[in-house]
Amino acid sequence: QVQLVESGGGLVQAGDSLRLSCAASGRTFGSYIMGWFRQAPGKEREFVAALGWDGLSEDYVDSVKGRCSISRDNVKSTVYLQLNSLKPEDTAVYYCAVQTPKSYNDFRAQSSYDYWGQGTQVTVSS
Repeated sequence: QVQLVESGGGLVQAGDSLRLSCAASGRTFGSYIMGWFRQAPGKEREFVAALGWDGLSEDYVDSVKGRCSISRDNVKSTVYLQLNSLKPEDTAVYYCAVQTPKSYNDFRAQSSYDYWGQGTQVTVSS
């Protein structure tokens, strides 16, 4: 069992930066794929970023490429999402998720993730 708790969200202005954190309790995720998703009001939850078990393989949705960075600290069982040059369209609840080893692991597929956090709100004003 794994419990995930996100933090670091808040209200910022366009162009500002935030670093979101996701702390895990219970089982560690040193060998797991970590993902970040977001859900804006009235919209479906969408993929944002993912990081492989080795901390090297990364994937980002096109809308955040170049201004977003995902990282992990396996000792602290924490994954981070650095958001730079924030835009109003980045406003959403951000969720972290854990993907355990399977016969096939997909960075972007929500159905491939086994554990989810409660989310942290990011609001970007113009």
